[in-house]
Amino acid sequence: MKRGINMTTEHRKCLITGCGGFIGSHLTELLLKKGLTVYGTAHRRTGNIDHLKDRLHIFTCDIMDRSRLESIVAETAPDYIFHLAAQTLIVPAWQDPEKTLRVNILGTLYLLESVRKVGISPVIEIAGSSAEYGQITEKDIPIKESRPLSPVSPYGVSKSAEDMLSHMYFRSYGMKIVYIRPFHIIGPRKASDACSDFARGIAEIEAGRKDILKVGNLSSVRDFVDVRDAVRAMWLIMEKGAPGEVYNICAGKGYKIQEVLDRLLSLSGKPVRVQADPGVMRPSDEPVLIGDNSRLTKLGWKPLYTLDKTLSDILDYWRDRMRRES
Repeated sequence: MKRGINMTTEHRKCLITGCGGFIGSHLTELLLKKGLTVYGTAHRRTGNIDHLKDRLHIFTCDIMDRSRLESIVAETAPDYIFHLAAQTLIVPAWQDPEKTLRVNILGTLYLLESVRKVGISPVIEIAGSSAEYGQITEKDIPIKESRPLSPVSPYGVSKSAEDMLSHMYFRSYGMKIVYIRPFHIIGPRKASDACSDFARGIAEIEAGRKDILKVGNLSSVRDFVDVRDAVRAMWLIMEKGAPGEVYNICAGKGYKIQEVLDRLLSLSGKPVRVQADPGVMRPSDEPVLIGDNSRLTKLGWKPLYTLDKTLSDILDYWRDRMRRES
């Protein structure tokens, strides 16, 4: 197998599908700092990248619009493609599994077919998920990339299918594809996960907007990575990763959701009343997800942000949102 792909950034062009999302916006900032020309697709919301609009080429595009996607690939002819556009929310995936499967699987198919039909040869990084691993046993911790996939959610199934589809294009067409499996990426700008929901609720209580913080399952163990560390890993994998390989993006350490809640509560200046909410419980959940990051660290990566620093930044982000909204 080939060693990593190394290209200088001078005059290099990147295309990020879903650039307006939480990870996409942070990745865009990083790539612009490195001097790359960045193109991005955004379906609806661009608030996370409004401050970059004078430096970023944005195309309005639904990832399910095959012809529009192909025209963007042809027009931009990128050297690198980061495929982030997806339905990533777990609860909506249970509520409408068909949409999640269609968007995540067919969206990836349309992108890969666009590259093939246009006839270019970029390095393509496909974003999977630790949800692909599913239920695991204690002997599987930390989870290696070689572990068989056993997803227990529609979202995990959709990402596992993306994995297999990408590998088919690598094998059948010789595309330069690397596949990443991020674990629990957290940080400012994210919404609709435990850390951001807790922080937002605390900020709302501090602002006098609500009285109770409602929570779901607090017993799960997750491997948390700051988004700013995660996007550095994504660029490193793009530069040095081996085509056809899979890379976990994780810290290699697990924390109970209860501990995350306790740390955020300790940062609040007001007493916060917490109440369990059965309405946010999932039909099935992975009790423990802790990854093995040795394949990534061999490329030269290590996390720079502590969990406490990340949680503090998330809470400050929501406090600032509360102030601006009022």
